[in-house]
Amino acid sequence: MSAEFPLAILAKAPLVGQVKTRLIPALGAERATRLHERLLHQTLATAVAATSAQRITLWTALDHAHPLFLELARDCGIALRAQPEGDLGRRMHHALAAMPGPGLVIGSDCPVLTAELLRRCHAALAKADTVCLPAEDGGYALIGVRSPEARLFAGIDWGTEHVMAQTQQRIIELGWRLACPATVWDVDRAEDVARWLGVD
Repeated sequence: MSAEFPLAILAKAPLVGQVKTRLIPALGAERATRLHERLLHQTLATAVAATSAQRITLWTALDHAHPLFLELARDCGIALRAQPEGDLGRRMHHALAAMPGPGLVIGSDCPVLTAELLRRCHAALAKADTVCLPAEDGGYALIGVRSPEARLFAGIDWGTEHVMAQTQQRIIELGWRLACPATVWDVDRAEDVARWLGVD
């Protein structure tokens, strides 16, 4: 695999009350939105350290022309594209299908992603058909494929602790080889924020 690889980032515009909603009871809507922005900035910095900016697409939601998206595209040299309608699986498959070759899809709420880990994940596609970074909560923070396949994302209970297990079942059904270079965690709850920021 090339040192440069396609990378898609799925992200919502930082609209108060519409992002990080599970954190709003603990942080308030405004603070939750600022945290979302901070995570997105960190994710972009990690992405451009891992692969060429020209290979990165930020797939936008809620407000496709939000000033933050325009700023990131200008400052980082990345492409912006609007996420299609549909569930998370359809949106991830769409992003993978738009890539010129094997690539990765991530969100913007996993602060432990590193450039080296992203490169390891892409390198894993030299031998595996798909690569995932399982999350501690039962989901996953990254998925990559050699060749997009809609069945990989069918019948998944998105947003639940069953996502990774159900995805592994789809991989078995497809007869694919799976690589999982690491287990990670993302920021969904107040305790995750404390863990990220290193505070009690």
